Amino acid sequence: MTSSSRSYGDELAIVIVTYSPGETLDRNLDSIAAATTREVRVVLADNGSTDGAPERAAETRDEVEFLPTGANLGFGGGANRGVAALGDEFGWVVVCNADVEWAPFALDELLAATSRWPRGGAFGPLITEPDGGIYPSARLLPSLGRGAGHAVFGRVWPGNPWSRAYRQATAKVEERTAGWLSGSCLLLRREAFDGVDGFDPRYFMYFEDVDLGDRLASRGWLNVYVPSARITHVGGHTTSRTPGKMLLEHHRSAYRYLADRHRGAVWAPLRLALRLALAVRARLEVRAGSK
Repeated sequence: MTSSSRSYGDELAIVIVTYSPGETLDRNLDSIAAATTREVRVVLADNGSTDGAPERAAETRDEVEFLPTGANLGFGGGANRGVAALGDEFGWVVVCNADVEWAPFALDELLAATSRWPRGGAFGPLITEPDGGIYPSARLLPSLGRGAGHAVFGRVWPGNPWSRAYRQATAKVEERTAGWLSGSCLLLRREAFDGVDGFDPRYFMYFEDVDLGDRLASRGWLNVYVPSARITHVGGHTTSRTPGKMLLEHHRSAYRYLADRHRGAVWAPLRLALRLALAVRARLEVRAGSK
């Protein structure tokens, strides 16, 4: 395992990537007080909000800082900008969406897990949806067969074997390692995150968390699922405004992830087939969603 030459402290920060989050941001911020007994600095890495919500939060809450990124950098790019603004005293950083709410003591549960997993680079909570269902947030890395099968058939045949394996749909809900963890809420060891240069900014949205989990593992860090820590993810607040664009972005990111890991001339025919299959699926889904 490689390590950064920088020395980090033990302070905690939360970087929330915002893009006109509306009332979901206040609900997120209100829930933090009960989630941890520690002092927390909150940075709102703002990708160009027009609703004024991030600015108001920073004006009315002493622990909150408004940090405009200057453009819509996507989730990973915005998170990178927020983390880069932190001093080295912040050795622990949560990156999350604006539309999550913390259960009481959830953040302290994540922090407690770091002592049990000294090689843990990323720690993810159990994520519940508004209806109480559990979102499969700790998954296997998408191998070529598993990833392609899920990418092509995931929406049209939800119970297909590739998606079930990828999502770990039948896995026991217990503390364990995973291939990757949902980026909607992650506690990151700063040494690990900075050591892999953060999120890959080429991923505007989707798969940036998959890619991060893979790169952390390649440096010897673990991705640890901590279901004793719970959050609720409202979901879709931003993406629901432009569903067609987001569908296309999801397919582009899926292709980028798999193509990056299958480079060279020998894989060219497979990359072409995968690109075509994903393009067809994207068009069909956009068309179906517009009806």
